[in-house]
Amino acid sequence: MRTLWHYLRTHLQTDFRTDLYLTTALYAAVLIAINYWLDFEDSIIDNYRGSYMRPLLYFCLYAVAYYGGVLIWTYFHRQPDVLRRPRFWTHTLFGLAVYSYYAGFYGYVSWSEQLFGGKIYIFAYRCLSNLHSIITVALPLYLYYRLWDREHTGFYGLRPKRAGLQMYAGLLLLMVPLITWASFQSDFLSFYPSYKDTNANEFFNVPEWVTALIFELSYGWDFIPTELMFRGFLVIGLSRLLGPGTVLPMIVVYSSIHFGKPLGETISSLVGGYLLGVFALYSRSIWGGVLIHLGVAWLMELAAFLQLYFRS
Repeated sequence: MRTLWHYLRTHLQTDFRTDLYLTTALYAAVLIAINYWLDFEDSIIDNYRGSYMRPLLYFCLYAVAYYGGVLIWTYFHRQPDVLRRPRFWTHTLFGLAVYSYYAGFYGYVSWSEQLFGGKIYIFAYRCLSNLHSIITVALPLYLYYRLWDREHTGFYGLRPKRAGLQMYAGLLLLMVPLITWASFQSDFLSFYPSYKDTNANEFFNVPEWVTALIFELSYGWDFIPTELMFRGFLVIGLSRLLGPGTVLPMIVVYSSIHFGKPLGETISSLVGGYLLGVFALYSRSIWGGVLIHLGVAWLMELAAFLQLYFRS
């Protein structure tokens, strides 16, 4: 834990300004308030499923969130020259475009209809909606890294590093009481568990825990490209240009990908995203964030399963 506190203290000494952090918090709060007031994610963007407009609207949302955060940081730290660097725009526009395409992608619907003749459509849909990030996020970022971004010696923090993972495991344990409390809230149980009963286990003639496990593994995979994008590509990948300034803009856009989820989860993503961003920036690894993200996600799934079990 001492190392993590050192990372956080170093970052605050370098980056913290009361006016900067308050303005960024206010900007994020305005975006969150507008979204939940208009129900922008669910009632507007989702109306364009299957249309090119869906990824375009996501791009507009993410660009407003991210570049607003960048403008705030460059203003208070008096570094407007960042915005005149072509590599900054190439890197960030590519990243936001990739994630917008991922968020708006709907091809897995037809894939699910074709797989086994559509007989396990719901199960396939739920799994493929997570697994498609292999080709919509991980592959484009890897190609960008190999063909264009030659300044980095590792794939945006994905190089395995075991050092320090015990500390992240300790942080994960601290989340258990909070997740336990959250599991008793009505909006939590309206969203979790993500796994829903389907006929897939009957189709494959296996116990339901097998199909539940397959789903949970695909559900967990989707957090790896998320860490790769936000803590890897937007923090580690931009650190040579923005230094500590990579973190605040990242958490603003990171909170926006939680629109449509319970409000408490969106707000907490600002804090969680900030801590994971700082740790990734100084450790040069996203594996701590992967451990935390997967752990929290699966703990929330487990808490919801237990709630349903004991209430039935």
